[in-house]
Amino acid sequence: MSSEVKTKIERFCAYQERCQEEVRQKLASLLVRGREAEALIADLIANGFLNEERFARTFARGKFRMKHWGRRKIEAALRSKKVSPPCIRLGMKEISDIEYKRQLLKLIEKSQIKTPTDARKCFRQLQAKGYEPALINDLMRNTGLTDGFSEGF
Repeated sequence: MSSEVKTKIERFCAYQERCQEEVRQKLASLLVRGREAEALIADLIANGFLNEERFARTFARGKFRMKHWGRRKIEAALRSKKVSPPCIRLGMKEISDIEYKRQLLKLIEKSQIKTPTDARKCFRQLQAKGYEPALINDLMRNTGLTDGFSEGF
């Protein structure tokens, strides 16, 4: 294993939190595969450059706070990065229920619902962001923003 590759991959992991799959892809782009790649990943884990739990927690917090993603979308993204289910669960614990509902409520209020069409469009957009349909429905009805036309979600 070349010290140049090791230095590059350590810098890659030090720049921001990474998951093992991202590191494998980066190593493949550097033409390092198989046992050599796995040995480098083991070394990165041993030296604290790579920690999948830390990645899952940081990823979930960041996507929720910065991009306003819902739990379903965050979970799907973590699965697509091949993060282990226990780490995904730990990452999802970073989002409190109160903060989650508060954020969803802000997004609903921001959408300026005036007609049934606006309400349906808002509902679809929030679903696409990864929020749970039942929760969207409940909050839209409870806000009073959809009074009189909340049927049919």
